[in-house]
Amino acid sequence: MAIIDSRTGKVTRDYSVEELQHVANLMRGYDLVVLAAAASGHAGGTLSIMDITTALYLKVANHDPNNANWEDRDRIIWSAGHKAPALYLGLAFAGYYKPEDVVTLRKLGSPYQGHPHWVKVPGVEVSSGSLGQGLSVAVGEALAGKLDGKQHKVFCIMGDGEQQEGCIWEAAMEGSHYKLDNLIGIVDRNGLQIDGRVEDVMSIEPLAKKYRAFGWEVLSCDGHDMQQVVDTLEKARTTVGKPTVILAETVKGKGVSFMENVAGWHGKAPSVEEMIKGLHELGLEKQIPYTRLLEKAKRFQAEVDRTLEAKLPKFSRNYWWNSDSRMKASMKPTRMGFGQSLAENGDDKRVVCLGLDISGSITISEFYAGKPERKNRWISMGIAEQSATAAAAGLAREGKLPVFGTYGTFAAARNLDQLRVSVCYGDFNVLVAGAHGGVSVGPDGATHQALEDLFNVLGLPNMQVVVPCDSVETRKATTHLLLKQPGPKFIRFAREATPIVTTEDTPFVFGKANVIRLRHEEENFIDAFETVLAEEYANEHEDVSIIACGPMVPEAMRAAYILKQEFGYETRVLNLHTLKPIDAAAIVRAGKETGAIVTAEEHQIGALAWRVSGILTESPELFGVPLITGAIGVKDRFGESGYPWELIKEFEVSGEHIAQKAAELMAVKQGALAGVAAAI
Repeated sequence: MAIIDSRTGKVTRDYSVEELQHVANLMRGYDLVVLAAAASGHAGGTLSIMDITTALYLKVANHDPNNANWEDRDRIIWSAGHKAPALYLGLAFAGYYKPEDVVTLRKLGSPYQGHPHWVKVPGVEVSSGSLGQGLSVAVGEALAGKLDGKQHKVFCIMGDGEQQEGCIWEAAMEGSHYKLDNLIGIVDRNGLQIDGRVEDVMSIEPLAKKYRAFGWEVLSCDGHDMQQVVDTLEKARTTVGKPTVILAETVKGKGVSFMENVAGWHGKAPSVEEMIKGLHELGLEKQIPYTRLLEKAKRFQAEVDRTLEAKLPKFSRNYWWNSDSRMKASMKPTRMGFGQSLAENGDDKRVVCLGLDISGSITISEFYAGKPERKNRWISMGIAEQSATAAAAGLAREGKLPVFGTYGTFAAARNLDQLRVSVCYGDFNVLVAGAHGGVSVGPDGATHQALEDLFNVLGLPNMQVVVPCDSVETRKATTHLLLKQPGPKFIRFAREATPIVTTEDTPFVFGKANVIRLRHEEENFIDAFETVLAEEYANEHEDVSIIACGPMVPEAMRAAYILKQEFGYETRVLNLHTLKPIDAAAIVRAGKETGAIVTAEEHQIGALAWRVSGILTESPELFGVPLITGAIGVKDRFGESGYPWELIKEFEVSGEHIAQKAAELMAVKQGALAGVAAAI
């Protein structure tokens, strides 16, 4: 059985193995097109899982495209959520929607997010993307099926690198303990993950023996032999008294020669030229109307652009980055400064770096790049954030200076209890890098956008937190935290290139804010400003203060420029790079001397805003002092797929939004002052 009319119980379409092979090839072609249209995504794994996807959705699993929530359907959970395009195309070819709809993949406003969200797309069982969680969700759904006396099966698609996550094995124990013979795991064994070969990054072998030891029935197949795939899936449905796992041997990038068995294609999308080459190899360049599909994607993007432009606050002219012949800004990802510092300071024999599978992306691998003598102090931990955090505490206890990092949301949330108990409670000297903070991972979507991470780490006793504003400051901060600042510390930086607004001469003192003042318009944005330590700054009686951290500092500086040009307002910008310990004195002075404060953070409102507000409300110096505040940040919502700079506009955290908020405060302030003058 497979695609069923849930009203009658009849199969609406049955595919032969030959037809499945044809559709799988066609789905690979569409996969290349939607990835090229998105200009981001995961080509390697989507191609390796495509035969299994085709067999499941068109032949083996029971489901009804016209009744996505049919209670007797088989459930298919994608724990490997980064393979979402394969999921979307499986549903499309099963009839849930048209395959061409998926061409809006990863674009702002598209239901086809970088990682699947069940609320947005019919047929998607659960939202996923954080590796290792899907099997536990599948256990829960299988348990519910047993409790309700249902006969449906629960399939869970996983990656082989994903087997490095500890919670996979917790779920494996549970599945066996409760004899969940309605649970079928599928492991896409393409042998590669971001950092290289699975066996080199963190071996998972002997995988079959491990699952058998955990009480599972273990089946294996060639994941590209359609007859084997169908037969093995059907056989898994017959297991009694225990769960089943299928170990499917596959090839990363299957079907496209220049992608096959290349780890670099894990998280990479083809260019249009590479797409055409791939379609030619698949024999599909004349079967798939890729020109029309790419045009559809462009039209969708054009509408996104119009919508964002309409919601951006308007002024007398365009102040967006590098839109004018003057005030030009150089851009560089803040993460580069992290890698530069590790490269420069890695000769210290105490420094040990732990890799968590996105090493090149977050630049932690710069520690050993071109320096083979350091390789013994590079410890690959695989996709295992919780264990790596506790291991770092052990290294620190023995006098090492451990450094580890991953996506900010995984570096501060998935491992929060390990940070709290193993690192912070023991006050150990561990440096944690919360990489790709804020919306900078863009198209990956909500599961990977760190918008809550600072809440977690700022709430931990002993934890010190730094959010540098650009790549230069990131390098300085990393060096200080690594070699000079004892105890637990967390540094947050972005993936996307953002303006460079500091130099080698710009002061950086841990725990001390900088004051940034616009002096005059210049050819280069950075030259228009003067930066001094807040404690050395003499009051210039500015109209308003903007307190910011991270990449919001350049946005705050741009807001200061807008406020000066449009309203003649003078603005004090506070670069609060250290959030803990926080420079309370600089904040109190800003409140007392300007009477109006706007906070700006690329985070849910509160990590910065609430700390600043708490200091202002508790300061005796401000009792009775007229002071108004406003906050710019993400407004209690999850992220979305979209290009990073689009999301700055969508989440209303741009320089224009900061300037608009400051202007609103100034209107209130001036009205209040006018009222006082009239009363006098």
